[in-house]
Amino acid sequence: MKTVLRGNTREVTIDTNGPVIIIGECINPTRRKKLVSTLQEGNFEYVLELAESQIKAGADVLDVNVGFPGVDDVKLLPETVLALRGSFDVPLCLDSPNPGAIEAALKVAGGKCLINSVNGEEKSLKTLLRIAKEYEAAIIGLTMDDNGITHDPEKRLVIAEKILERAVKYGIKEVDVIIDPLAMAVSADSKACVVTLETIRLVHQKLGLNITMGASNISFGLPGREDLNSTFISLAIFNGLTCPIANPERIAAAVRASDLVLGRDDFAIRFVEYFQSRM
Repeated sequence: MKTVLRGNTREVTIDTNGPVIIIGECINPTRRKKLVSTLQEGNFEYVLELAESQIKAGADVLDVNVGFPGVDDVKLLPETVLALRGSFDVPLCLDSPNPGAIEAALKVAGGKCLINSVNGEEKSLKTLLRIAKEYEAAIIGLTMDDNGITHDPEKRLVIAEKILERAVKYGIKEVDVIIDPLAMAVSADSKACVVTLETIRLVHQKLGLNITMGASNISFGLPGREDLNSTFISLAIFNGLTCPIANPERIAAAVRASDLVLGRDDFAIRFVEYFQSRM
């Protein structure tokens, strides 16, 4: 299964047979006070710095989230997208809980974007699937619905199936639906990672879709986060994860190593090139 995203001219293919595509998470005001203050000023220099550093570190796609208290994201998200489009030819993942902001950004983005995200709730499905179809965008489907988040992998699979079925009815291609199995903090639930890994395995085996997730969510509140995240992401890739959302500076080494071990990197070329680029 291949999901193709586009920047101005550059294409990125997310493929269930690998190699893994990294979606950079750092354009997000959470825990970044400087990003909040510069965006409030209408200054996009720091956004561009974050974009450049992520691309250099191995990001293939950039997640763009400008949400913070009091923000007019219907105005700010498309402005940020235009700033990025003017400097980088990289596909974008538009990240907002506000469908109006997503649609406003898609109107100016060009290329082919990824929407982050729809879920199994009826309101979400009706609103965002229409937008995705109209602008020919790919979409991330979160495995939660009107009943909230289930801790049963089989039930998460059922939600993924529902999202896929509804998307196809709206005229969205099956290849343009990417599933998020929900990575939860293992500090709060010792079985959280096992549930996510099993959900990844089920979605990969039964639906054959590309799979994403917020890769660092599982280590929240714990020491040694980078080691924990790297271990988890390698296991997730083995089970079918294809395009994690994460800080590339912290996970690219684990991703390149996983691709190599799984036979997706002939003669270790990408693995060696990555480490040479870090010298």
